[in-house]
Amino acid sequence: MSRRGLAAVASVLDQAASSATNILVLVLAARLSSASGFADFSMVYVAFSVLLGLNMAYVGQSLVLEKGDGLGAACRSAAGFTGAASAAVGAVLVLAGLALPGETGRAFLALGLVLPLVLLQDGLRYCFSALRAPERALAADALRLVCVVAALGVQPEGASAGRLVLVWGVSALPALGLGLWLLRPYVRGVRADLRPYLRRGHLGQRFVVEFAVGNGSSQLAVLGLGIFATPLAVGALRGATTLFGPLNVLFNSANAFGPPVLGRLGGKRATVRATAALGMVLAAVGAGWATALYLLPERLGRELLGETWGAAAGLLPATGAQYAVMGLGTCALLTLRVLAPKTTLSLQVLFSLLSVVLLLAGYVLWGVAGAAWGLAAGSTLKATAAWWRVSRLRPSPTPLHASTPA
Repeated sequence: MSRRGLAAVASVLDQAASSATNILVLVLAARLSSASGFADFSMVYVAFSVLLGLNMAYVGQSLVLEKGDGLGAACRSAAGFTGAASAAVGAVLVLAGLALPGETGRAFLALGLVLPLVLLQDGLRYCFSALRAPERALAADALRLVCVVAALGVQPEGASAGRLVLVWGVSALPALGLGLWLLRPYVRGVRADLRPYLRRGHLGQRFVVEFAVGNGSSQLAVLGLGIFATPLAVGALRGATTLFGPLNVLFNSANAFGPPVLGRLGGKRATVRATAALGMVLAAVGAGWATALYLLPERLGRELLGETWGAAAGLLPATGAQYAVMGLGTCALLTLRVLAPKTTLSLQVLFSLLSVVLLLAGYVLWGVAGAAWGLAAGSTLKATAAWWRVSRLRPSPTPLHASTPA
C-alpha cells in the first residue's frame, strides 16, 4: 500500500478511536452512576462536547488549511493557544462549579480542572493532520482510548459524577504526553505566535459561526419536533440516526484529514476530481450501509435499539438517502474549505436553517416519516448548492491559504 493509502487508513482509524472513546465514556459512566449521577455527568459532557467543537472549529479547521514551511510554528502556536484558552475557560468553569449547588457543581468544578488536558490532547490531532502524520495522531488517541477505559473500569459502582469527570480527564495525561513527544521533532526550534488567533478576521471565526449554526440548528430541530411530535417519534428519528454513526466517523475523517492532502494537489481541477471521487465513494458506502440495515433481521435490530427498532426501521430508507447525499455534500464543502474557505459560511447558515423548516414541515404533512424525508431533502439541497458553488469557482494554481484576512 502507498504512503498516501496508509495515511488514509490511519486517518479513519484515528477518527474511529476518538469516536469510540466518546461512546465508551458514556456507556461506562451510565453503568457506574445512579440515574441522577448520570444526568449530572451527561450535562457536563454536553458542555465539554460544545467546547470541543468550538476549539475544533476555531483552531483545528483553520490549522489543517495551513501549508508551506511554517507548519511547525503554526502547530506550536495552535497548541499554545488551545492550552491558554482552555485554561481560561477552565477557570470560569471552576468558579461556576463553586457557585452551583451539590454534585452538579462538583462535576463542573472537575471539568474546569481537567479541561486543558482533554482539549489540548484532542487538539494535537489537528497538528498531526496538518503535518500529514495521522499515524502519530492514531498512536496518541489509541493510548487515550485504552487509558480512559481502564481508568473508568476500575471505579466503584455508584461513583459520583465529579469523581468520574476527574478520572476521565486525568486519564488523558499519558496520551497528552505521548502526543507532545511525537510533535516535538516538528516544533523544535520554532516559536509560538498567538496573535493571529486574536485578530479580527481570523478564519476560525467563520468556522465557529458555521459550527454554532449547524449544531444549534440540529438542537432546534429536535426541540421543534418535540413540541409537535410524540416521544416515540422523536426516539425513532434519533434511533435511526444513531445507526449511521459509523458514517459520521468517515465524514469527520474527511473533514479533519482531507484539507492537508487536497491543498497539495495543485489547483481547482485536481482538487475537484479528488473530492468528487471521494464523494461518490462515501455516497455508495452510505447507500450500502442503509441497505444492510434495512435487510437486518428484526431480532438483531431489537438487540441494537430495543423497542425503538420497530419505529426506527421504517425511517431507514429516508435516513439512508440523507446520509448517502451527505457524503456528496461533505465533499463539496470540503472542496470549498480548501479552495475558497470564505464561501462555506453562507451555505451552512442558509441550508442548516432550511433543513429545520423541512423537517418540521415534513412532520406536519406526513408524520415522522415526513420529518425524516425532510432532513433528506435538506441535505440534498445543501449538497446541490455546494457543488454548484464549486462549479462557479475560478480556476487557480494554488488553494487559498488559511491565514488570508477576512
